[in-house]
Amino acid sequence: MADALTILVAARNEEDVIAETVVALREQFPHAELIVADDGSRDATAARSEEAGARVERLPRRGKGQALSVAERAAPPGPLLLADADLRGDLRPLVGRGDLTVACFAQRRGGGFGIAKRAARIAIRVRSGYEPREPLSGQRALSARGRAALFPLAPGFGAETRMTIDAVRAGLDVAEVELHLEHRATGRDLRGFAHRGRQLVDLLLATGPLRTNYRGLRLPLVGSALAVHVPLVAAVGLADDLWAGPERGFRAHLRSARTTGVLKLVAIPAWALWRTRSLSGAVLVALAANFLNQLDTRPGRALKAYLALAVPVRAPVGLAVLLAPYDLREMTMLGDAGSNSLGALLGLRSVERLTGRGRYAAIVALAGLTALGERTSLGSLIERSPGLRQLDGWGRRP
Repeated sequence: MADALTILVAARNEEDVIAETVVALREQFPHAELIVADDGSRDATAARSEEAGARVERLPRRGKGQALSVAERAAPPGPLLLADADLRGDLRPLVGRGDLTVACFAQRRGGGFGIAKRAARIAIRVRSGYEPREPLSGQRALSARGRAALFPLAPGFGAETRMTIDAVRAGLDVAEVELHLEHRATGRDLRGFAHRGRQLVDLLLATGPLRTNYRGLRLPLVGSALAVHVPLVAAVGLADDLWAGPERGFRAHLRSARTTGVLKLVAIPAWALWRTRSLSGAVLVALAANFLNQLDTRPGRALKAYLALAVPVRAPVGLAVLLAPYDLREMTMLGDAGSNSLGALLGLRSVERLTGRGRYAAIVALAGLTALGERTSLGSLIERSPGLRQLDGWGRRP
């Protein structure tokens, strides 16, 4: 017996329309389970959804892609139908056609100048070779095979664009179907342009490198932005982000010999030796890069440590301050490119300011932390220490 269909609807502050949407979807698919992912609504969206017969997943505000990803984990096995909260029309022709079937609107009303849509279309073509008619439609049917390949989704409004890219690159069957649908279009006013601006930023981030974090959420890797300060360290860190294997720790990488971790073990000290012209300086930079990398296991942890240490050694803080809110809110990730780069910056500035005993004391301290991190997770030690745990959790989403 085939698994039953599950319908996922991401909604935020949609109390005026969500009940009508839920009722219509339940009439079209009476045997499907319908889950509304309430994305941090401040109105009665969740209550209206439940009154209309939907199951509701109440979430802190995470954005569309993450809300759908969390709801998908709570759904039973089988095919999915994704729908927008303000949809009007019949979605039954979408279901049962292939791995990913996207609804195209037969008629368009309102909207902006098409910049976000053109950008999404170009991104899909460049990344996958596929030429979509409707790259941003939220009305999508996925087979069980498509669901397994495409979830978790990219965050925010980039979810649909990256979903199409991933589907084509995975060799899935992708189709578009024209349907007579309506939804509330954003106008050419300040609110509408702000929405489309966020949509454009989200889809550009979503088409770049992504990585799954400890919660199972898929996030853009933005640490390579630190290449403006230390390009080689950012480059080898990004290589580790994209192609790393399961190895963790120095011993595991050295036993495997040919890993991106070994590349970092060789490249960062060699680069640091060239930059500092000092063996002790190279050791300090390499250990600092590894230390920040060991801390980057929870949102904001590595950035907080960097900002605390950057002040006394006068390391640059501009990019770290800009990235911190996005990292803490799990909208982006530093990845190895970012954490290794931040550590290398701390190391370089420490070499400039520390000489003699001060430098060797820093080396001994970092070597001790590195050895400790080889035996047990530094993150677990932080979480077991009440004071550190409180500082570590500050500003982070629940």
